[in-house]
Amino acid sequence: MTDPAPILPSAPALSGRAFIRQGWDDVVFLHWRVDVSAVTPLLPAGTRPDTMAEDGSDDGATTWVGLIGFVFRDTQIPPLAPMRRIGTFVEVNVRVYTVDDAGRRGVVFLSLDAGKFAPAVAARAALGLPYHWAHAATRHHGQTVSYAMRRHGSSLRSRFDVTIGDAIAEPTPLEHFLSARWGMHVRRFGVTRFWPNEHGAWPLHRADATLVQDDLLGAVGLPRALAEVPPDSVLFSLGVVTTFAAGVR
Repeated sequence: MTDPAPILPSAPALSGRAFIRQGWDDVVFLHWRVDVSAVTPLLPAGTRPDTMAEDGSDDGATTWVGLIGFVFRDTQIPPLAPMRRIGTFVEVNVRVYTVDDAGRRGVVFLSLDAGKFAPAVAARAALGLPYHWAHAATRHHGQTVSYAMRRHGSSLRSRFDVTIGDAIAEPTPLEHFLSARWGMHVRRFGVTRFWPNEHGAWPLHRADATLVQDDLLGAVGLPRALAEVPPDSVLFSLGVVTTFAAGVR
């Protein structure tokens, strides 16, 4: 088992051909710290929780759960042109942080709720990601950003509002850990693959959560009490343009 790779603020160059490219705009990162025992049963084979304590040290016992809202913009499958109408929509996802036996750090998505039907169905069918179709919307007014979603065919909802604070000149080790993730681990047809991505360093702001009402964390098997307490970390970014390469074992 290889030690985890260093946490880098900018991604290593992709080794494979670009598979998909998309903008991620108005990104809200809400995070709660949890014991690894809450996350381990939810992970695909070949991965384990990636750990970091709030002070930036690795205590081997603390990992993080993220509730993330953002706008997908101009999704593109090279060499085709960007799908401006179909490829632009709001998403809210629940993610956790993982490392595999090769030492590759990434994320595992426990749920993803997309505001358009076609992208949700396509991503679930093609990649095996747990996408759902939802009514999802965002509002950016002054220094306040709001996200709200309701999953079609269920009573699950999520809403959160944040107030954007100052830009972060030098992110802390924990802020890098929570944002600078250069791939996702996805299990499909009995195989766990790592899908690498690259983009520039996140332009991060600290932020304050003024409202969090969420059903998604409990719905994926995480402690329901998480959504009843304020998040331990709140960040905001105007966004980046991201490119993924195809998944590798």
